[in-house]
Parts: sequence; structure tokens; C-alpha cells
Amino acid sequence: MSRWLGLARKNLAATTSREAGRGGSYVSPARARAGRRSLGRHFRAPGGRWSERGADRRLRTMTEADGLRQRRPLRPQVVTDDNRTPEAKGGSSFSGRVFRATFLMLAAFLTIPLLGALVLLDSPIDPEPLSFKEPPLFLGVLQPNTELQQAERLFENQLVGPESIANIGDVMFTGTADGRVVKLENGEVETIARFGSGPCKTRDDEPACGRPLGIRAGPNGTLFVVDAYKGLFEVNPWKREVKLLLSSETPIEGRKMSFLNDLTVTRDGRKIYFTDSSSKWQRRDYLLLLMEGTDDGRLLEYDTQTKEVKVLLDHLRFPNGVQLSPAEDFVLVVELAMVRIRRFYVSGLMKGGADVFVENLPGFPDNIRASSSGGYWVSMAAIRANPGFSMLDFLSERPFLKKVIFKLFSQETVMKFVPRYSLVLELSDSGTFLRSLHDPEGQVVTYRVRSVFPCVVRAVLLGSCLHLLGASAMASHTDSVHMTPLFCFQPARIPGP
Repeated sequence: MSRWLGLARKNLAATTSREAGRGGSYVSPARARAGRRSLGRHFRAPGGRWSERGADRRLRTMTEADGLRQRRPLRPQVVTDDNRTPEAKGGSSFSGRVFRATFLMLAAFLTIPLLGALVLLDSPIDPEPLSFKEPPLFLGVLQPNTELQQAERLFENQLVGPESIANIGDVMFTGTADGRVVKLENGEVETIARFGSGPCKTRDDEPACGRPLGIRAGPNGTLFVVDAYKGLFEVNPWKREVKLLLSSETPIEGRKMSFLNDLTVTRDGRKIYFTDSSSKWQRRDYLLLLMEGTDDGRLLEYDTQTKEVKVLLDHLRFPNGVQLSPAEDFVLVVELAMVRIRRFYVSGLMKGGADVFVENLPGFPDNIRASSSGGYWVSMAAIRANPGFSMLDFLSERPFLKKVIFKLFSQETVMKFVPRYSLVLELSDSGTFLRSLHDPEGQVVTYRVRSVFPCVVRAVLLGSCLHLLGASAMASHTDSVHMTPLFCFQPARIPGP
């Protein structure tokens, strides 16, 4: 009502001003008449008849309250959500249907191929459930530190996936992922032997190229080397002579040796103890062996005089590193898939017996070597973080999930989920944890330590040190690894020679 009153007053003021000759805002006569007529329904002259002059007179004296009382009641129009419901609900329903249809199409597009792959594809492994104890807490002796980050890189950009190391005097020897046995002296890398031939660029080239793994120095200035695919060799590094002692093609007790891994030699050089990790899986498929947990690994003994081979331990799950005790009365063998170290007695009252030397390790053990303190150094291929999450522990009791993973992903892809954490553990002669060396981010010793070798570097008078063989998790062929250095590390508490 106040809007109409304001318009009427404006029209009246303009008309009066024009008539009086005093200016003001001009409003056309037609607009003024329209304004007056618009008030006709509200103002009536006495007797019920409309009088324009009376309306003007009353308008001049009318207050807003009077106008509101005179205004004819209008039917109120109540606007509620119900008035808009049909349109709103219709729009919402349509967009919801579009969203649901799009989502279902997307889900079908992703799910149908996945289900097809799960049904049609065969898994390369047939795992069994394995049960582990809760990993030891990373406290006390296992407290994380950055000791390995102090390691010095040696022969950087000159080696490809070194696995094990031996020394004769001040000269070191190792086997590399490109199938060579090399000599490391005065900063130079020199090839002294090859057991295979052909290109050595991919994982599929390994069976032809060869892959030297365990290496030990013999009593006569020669090297004993085990190649994962070719067999057991004796190498004269000075004359470049290679002698095959035992071919991997030779069946032992009716089973072939598909994955020769590590060895240890008695001081007189007569007995060689070595591991065959599997008669089913080859070295290039070591992750499948680990995930399947096949119990077809063995610890064997080779007599260099009689040429006889004996099986000492059978039904091992991924046996790896092997080490004679200082007294040569027992042999320790790493059982990687069971996160433990077994012991087999080769002399004394318990000869032929076996037991568990240490179990529930803080990682998956790889190689083992004697320490200068009378104990043993053990390198971890992957850690079992506690507190934290261990993917391998999680999958150990879920064989179906393992099968699904390897139906969909390659070994290389799965290895990308292995944390970049390097760990070396020192054990006492009775198997207790003495200390641990860590590189939590893998900054210096990348991914993992493959082997640990105590040595005396007399040439530079450094005293006792550790040679660490660092390699990436897929250090099996040259197209998937960078050149891998050797590391020299001097823990402050290792006693000197």
C-alpha cells in the first residue's frame, strides 16, 4: 500500500507543481490519471460514488495507517516448498538417474574385465598359508638408527648387482648380475670368469648368461663360486682358469637343482656346503618362490675329493645364505621364507642332527657371514616393521590374496611396494641379537643389503670394517637396476684384527 501511496503522492505533487508554476518532477497527465484510477478501488466519495477531487483531497490528508485500513483485503498467496516440489523433484530425480547410470556403467566397465581376469587367468603360484609370530619390536638392540648412512660407496657406477664377496689378501672378488666374476683391486674392476654366454640384459637372459651368487676363497688361492643356473665352480683368478665341479643339470636324489644360491667351505677345502633354494623355481622367479613358500629347498654337501653329493636338510622354504661355525661343527642355513636360521651339525656328538638357531627375525634374512666377534652378520632382504606394517606378514596367511595379486601384477610391480629400508643384524654365537645397523630411508645403502663380509683392509690401515653389498630389490638384470656400489662401513664397536 505504501508503494501506491508514494506513487499517487508523487503524481499529485507533480501536477500541483506544474499548475502552480513552481516546477518539480514532471509526470505526464496520462500517468497521473492512471495513478488516480488505481486508487479508485480504495477511495469512494460519500454516497459510494467516485470523486476524483475528493480522492485528491483525502489523499493529501491520509496517513499510511489510514491507507492500510482502507485497502481492500487481498487474498494472501503463501509460497511453500510444496509449490515447487514437482519441478524440483523432477529435476533432482532426473540428475540422480543420470548419475546412477553413469556410476553403474563405470563400475561394470572396471569390474567385468577384473572378474574375467580372475576367472580366466591362471596364477603362477599355488601358495600355502604360513603362520609367523608377531615381529620383534624395534626397540633396544633393534632401535632404528642411521648407522648405515655413514657407509662409504666403493666402485660406484662400476658394478651391476653384486651379490656376495670374498677376498684373497687385499684383493676382493664378487659376482655380478651380468654374469661375471670380477676382481676388485686398486680401484679397478677386472673380469676374471664367465660361466654363461650371450646377452645379459633382461631377466629372461639369466639362464643362458648365468648368475654368480655365493663366492668363497679356498685354501689354495682359488675361488669356489656357485652359479644359480650353471652349477658349482672352482676359479683360479690369477690364471683365469674355470673348473666345473658340479653341474646344476645333475639330479640329486632324483631332483634337479634349479636355484643354487650360496656356499661355505671348510678350511681345508674338502667339504663345500651349499643351498639349492628350489627344484621348481629359478632365481629369476625368486619372488614367486617367496610368495608360494615352496618347501622344496635343500642344504647339500659336496666332497671335493670323492665328488659325492649328499642332502643334509630337505623341505626347506627358500634356503638362502649358509655359513660354517668357527669350530666347523655345524652349518647355519638361512630359511628366508620362514624368517629363521636353521642349524645342522656336521661333526661332534650331535652330528646329523638339526635345530633352529634363531627364529622370528626382524626381517626376511638373505645372506649370513661370520663376524670378527665370533658371531654372525645377517643381511635382511626386507624388514618386518613393528610397530608398522609388513606386507609379507600380512599376505602369509592369505594364499588366495597372493594368487589374485600375481594374476594381476608382475614381480617388478609387486616389488615397488617393498619399503626402502636397509637393515643388518649381528647375532652372537648363540643366536641372540647383539646390535643392528639401519638406513631407514635407503639413502646410502639403497633398498637392501644383499651380503655382509667382515674384512681387514691392510692397504690403508683402516682396521676391521664391513663390506656391504647393496643392491636394489630387483638386482637380477641390467635393464632393471642401476650400477650398484660396494660399501665399506666401520662400526665403532667391531674389534680390530
